[in-house]
Formats: sequence, structure tokens, C-alpha cells
Amino acid sequence: MATKGSNYGDIHRYEPPRESLGAAVAIVVLTLLEVAFVGLFTYGLLNGWGIRETGNIYLGTLLGLLFINLGVILALYRKEFLPDVMIVKKRRRKWEDLYVRQEDVDGEELGANLGDHLKRAIYPYYKK
Repeated sequence: MATKGSNYGDIHRYEPPRESLGAAVAIVVLTLLEVAFVGLFTYGLLNGWGIRETGNIYLGTLLGLLFINLGVILALYRKEFLPDVMIVKKRRRKWEDLYVRQEDVDGEELGANLGDHLKRAIYPYYKK
């Protein structure tokens, strides 16, 4: 479903998620594997694997597998269960980011209206 809108904040494209059964099963299996990695890592910490010579290698590998597995779970969830939404955002010009008024975009000439500037410096309530 695509809507035609060019106002700021309008939804330009909305595609519902696929919600496939295979992805749901994969997420459940990967979550169980994640729990197993967390359990092994906790068991290794409690039994002092980090003190042994090669224990740090095992703990580091488990921690790496834990985070890679979590990344795969999140990527599958994003791809299969979150909708694809594109929202219209209008880019502003650079001078708008600096809070410059439209008439002041080009700036002022050096020395232009020097008399008015001096009068305003001496007497701030001077009107043109």
C-alpha cells in the first residue's frame, strides 16, 4: 500500500510484515541456543574458567557466539516481523538550520549603512 503524500510526517510507503512460520521457528530455536550459551558462559565464570590458561579462550568464544546469535535473532525479527514504513522527511536548506531569515540569506555588504549602524550603536532605539 503506497500513499501519495508530500507533507512532513506522511507515510509514503507501508508494507506489512511477512510473518513467516519458518522465521518464527528459527527465532525460537536460536533463542534456545542463546539460553544455552548464556548458561555455559555463566557456568564457566562460576567455575573459574577465566583463571586457567585456555579458559579465557572458551569464555571469549562463548561470549562472541552469544552476541552473534543475538544479532541474528534481531535481524530475523526486523526482517520478518516489523513493517517496512517510509515516512516523508523534507530537507531544509542550510541557512534554515542557522535560523537565518529569508531576506538575510545573501548577507550584508561590508560598510553598507554604516551611518545607521553607528547611530544604532550609540542610541539603540534609533529607527530607520
